[in-house]
Amino acid sequence: MQKNDQSNVEDRKASLKLFVVLHRALQSIEKQVFRDIKSHGLNLTEFAVLELLFNKGDQPIQMIGKKVLLASSSITYVVDKLEEKGLLKRKACPKDRRVTYAVLTNDGKDLMKDVFPKHEQALTEILGGLSVIEKQRMIEQLKILGLHAEHYS
Repeated sequence: MQKNDQSNVEDRKASLKLFVVLHRALQSIEKQVFRDIKSHGLNLTEFAVLELLFNKGDQPIQMIGKKVLLASSSITYVVDKLEEKGLLKRKACPKDRRVTYAVLTNDGKDLMKDVFPKHEQALTEILGGLSVIEKQRMIEQLKILGLHAEHYS
């Protein structure tokens, strides 16, 4: 086998191994994150919407799906459920009647003031297998990998 062929075989094996390891690591991390979110009486989509509003402020309902990677039909359902729980409300845009904002209520703000720091701490513990420097390096590497994959055709 020539040097170039050997390199190609090693690259393929490494690529397969990387995919499997990334996938398993993500599954393990997600399992723990889901457990943490559930312990606060929320599901993942509810938490994602509340976290967006808590950290970014009022958002047009039509834009929330893009920001938390959910279908628009799912967002309407989640917003309805959070509104029923008294955690957010809808507010019409004064400049454009076609736009409706999702706004945290005081109860929603209070919940996130309590839950979000606990969630941050849980994430720190869940991802505690790496040092800060290792996390920063991994962030850089995964961004490069993600951008490359996004433009793959």
